[in-house]
Amino acid sequence: MTSIAFAPLFDWILLAAAGGLALAVLAACALTRARGLGWRTLALAALWLALANPSLVEEEREAIPDLVTIVVDESDSQKIDGRRARSEEALEKLTASLEKLDDLDIRIVRAGAEQGAVAGSGEGTRLFEALGRSLSSTSRRRMAGTVLLTDGQVHDVPGAEDALPFAGPLHVLLNGRRGEHDRILFVDKAPSYGLVGSKAQIEIRVEDAAAAGGLARIAIARDGKPVRRLDATIGAARTIEVEIDRAGSNIFELEVDSRPGELTGANNRNVVEISGVRERLRVLLVSGEPHPGGRVWRNFLKADPSVDLVHFTILRPPEKLDATPVRELSLIAFPIRELFEVKLEDFDLIIFDRYRRRGVLPSIYLDNIARFVEGGGAVLEVAGPGFASALSLYQTPLGAILPGAPTGHVFERGFKPLVSDIGERHPVTADLFGAAGTRSRWGRWFRQVEVGAARGTTLMLGADERPLLIVDRVGEGRVAQLLSDHIWLWARGFETGGPHSEILRRLSHWLMKEPDLEEIDLRVAAGRGGLTITRRSLERDHPPVEVTAPSGATTAVELAEEGGGRARATLLPDEMGLYRVSDGERTALAAVASPNPVEFADMRGTADRLAGIAARTGGGIAWLADGLPSFRRVRPDRLASGTGWMGLVANRDYRVTSITEVPLLPPLAVLLLGVGVLMLAWRREGR
Repeated sequence: MTSIAFAPLFDWILLAAAGGLALAVLAACALTRARGLGWRTLALAALWLALANPSLVEEEREAIPDLVTIVVDESDSQKIDGRRARSEEALEKLTASLEKLDDLDIRIVRAGAEQGAVAGSGEGTRLFEALGRSLSSTSRRRMAGTVLLTDGQVHDVPGAEDALPFAGPLHVLLNGRRGEHDRILFVDKAPSYGLVGSKAQIEIRVEDAAAAGGLARIAIARDGKPVRRLDATIGAARTIEVEIDRAGSNIFELEVDSRPGELTGANNRNVVEISGVRERLRVLLVSGEPHPGGRVWRNFLKADPSVDLVHFTILRPPEKLDATPVRELSLIAFPIRELFEVKLEDFDLIIFDRYRRRGVLPSIYLDNIARFVEGGGAVLEVAGPGFASALSLYQTPLGAILPGAPTGHVFERGFKPLVSDIGERHPVTADLFGAAGTRSRWGRWFRQVEVGAARGTTLMLGADERPLLIVDRVGEGRVAQLLSDHIWLWARGFETGGPHSEILRRLSHWLMKEPDLEEIDLRVAAGRGGLTITRRSLERDHPPVEVTAPSGATTAVELAEEGGGRARATLLPDEMGLYRVSDGERTALAAVASPNPVEFADMRGTADRLAGIAARTGGGIAWLADGLPSFRRVRPDRLASGTGWMGLVANRDYRVTSITEVPLLPPLAVLLLGVGVLMLAWRREGR
């Protein structure tokens, strides 16, 4: 391309002033009818042009092809009704058609595939984010237009005030079908937490435009087991009650019956996860006599915000007789009947700390405690020297539930408590700081009651590797024995002490059935890294677990031992929904991604979401069921869509490869021309 360019020797303001002055002189000459006016005009014009320094510029240009971007929706909604196959077929035909157009590059962007993976955030199909990332380094002068291959369910459509990540018209090719109908189950309200033993309310709603006002059958399952079925009016909200029966995660599956001819059953299901929390745990601590360890127990239990403690210390046993009048005693009478008959079931744990038979608790109340444990309660005995005597609790009805029988011998020498082999895998004593087998760094204790063959599980060993801490299950309840009253030495820091508070916390919460402290347990959690499967067992070998995806497909997953009785594995799922993990005896559930994803909320093909932005950019919308429209190039100021066709803007952008510049008025030629013309003007004036 050839053009004329100016490179003035002086600023344009000075040149304009000089030109104005020259015009004023010429005007004065014209008024006085001076001779040689034409020659003077020519001379001044030549000098002014010389100062403007014009040159002839010739550019070598290379045309830059325009760019059309095709965005292919690969979200989960494309897996139904053959939509993905229709998109791929349309993409092949569209690419072949566009390749016939001149000066046009084609870029294909596939978006939305991460919706079905763990990264799915429940925010729906986001095609414009992917389009913006693809075009971030592309000049807008190259953009001929954008084509979306989708079902129309796009959840990041820019608003009227938002900047668009693209230029040119936006055309939409819909791969759904007109008139699709679908039944959808929505969860409008659901609590995150609920008290164990109480009922939580969940508000649900069934939407089905083709059956509005009718009834739909809804099935409810808790932790994979059916609970009940009920009816709900389509289009109206309904509140249902579910029972929180245990602490920890309670997963409820809600499913509405499908209807013949509906688009998909993927959104007929929904998942609600409610964490069960207990009210304050009630603990009854009965100290048989004052001793240094009693304060340790009291301080520990008082410091736990989840524990409501009732503590009694027997200071004046019945056998203590003196002459003090009863009216002058300041001690509180032990409310035996109220605690061990009327309100016994209100407690979660009863602790006997150095207690021995002294006639305070009749056998009938101790028998009540034994039945309390068998029915689901818990008892912890912290044994003192009295446990090895004829006054031992083992000689009462509690002996039927206590795992260790005293031999009558008490070790009165120093020893270091050790974690047993099985204790290294039990959640009460696993991974304790300072425990290293026989080379424990813990301080010594100096008293231990010897027991014979013990039932249950021995977690810690003491003198001569005799049982020191024993736990057992009795009926529906739990019982534990700590066969020494010297744990208070650790609390005082004797010989660097030991993890007394951690052991006491774990032990008491295990007795009160804390879910996190189950010795045999299977759990699965969904996170950004995938599904994390954790199995805890007292056995060293962990069998593979079976993982069932929402679609019903099963996978066997091997677990890797990581110590502390735990084995773990991580699985990257490729579906959103509820996953089941089973080891043959236990089943755990986890919901991948959002339990109520926007992607599944409405999967019907629609033009409504994209109609506004398509019209705003001059684009068009077409259904693939009507056939693929033709594409043509259009000028930037022309209509870009019409019946049966769609247009792509021809920007005619280019890049300059070389420039040739030739001065039009060489300085010497201008000087000679100007002098010659002035001499002619003087000559003319001289005549």
